[in-house]
Order: sequence, then C-alpha cells, then structure tokens
Amino acid sequence: MAFSVVDASEIEARNGVFRPLRQALGVSAFGINQLELPGGAEGPEHDHSADNQEEVYAIVRGSGSVRIDGQDHELRPGVFVFCSPDQKRQMRAGPDGLAWIGIGSQAGGYTPRQ
Repeated sequence: MAFSVVDASEIEARNGVFRPLRQALGVSAFGINQLELPGGAEGPEHDHSADNQEEVYAIVRGSGSVRIDGQDHELRPGVFVFCSPDQKRQMRAGPDGLAWIGIGSQAGGYTPRQ
C-alpha cells in the first residue's frame, strides 16, 4: 500500500506555468500536472497526436477560455474539459489568471472496473 501528499506550490514551476506532479506523487498510470497562466496570457496551441495522449483539464482557480475548433469555451472552477489526442486546443486566461489540473494518459490505456 502507498500514498503521498504533495503541495503543488512546493513543486518548482517549469517555464513559470507548469508544475509536474506525477513523479512527486509516485503515480505510474497517468500524468498529472498543475498549470497556471497569469491574467491575459495564452498557452500554446497544441495537440497530442504524436504521443496519443488523451487529456482532461479540471479548472481550479481563476477564469478564461479554451479554444477548440475555432470556438471559445468558458472556463471557471468546476469546469472539466476532455480532449482526444488529435484535438488542437489552446488555453487563455481571464484577467485574474487561470489555474487547472491536467490529467493525461495514453488513449485506450485504462481498463475500467466492472
């Protein structure tokens, strides 16, 4: 049996926005990160077609939008977003910034319990 407790604020942010949590937590089945954008900032438009990774974003602080297929979708705490590996997406922070948890895994790599 194992468990871990991690304070994301104690993990050094890469490029000022990306806090990798997977290794600190000891997770091996999926990736998990906390990401933050300052007010008015935009993340890079990207997809994961090269590594076949599905992602879910859980908004935890602030507000903003995610642009998918040329359409903006409002983001606020409590909103979840799923993107398939080939789906291009771009996060955009509102005036007070945006923070979210990104959870990713290889498509088809999870076996649900019955």
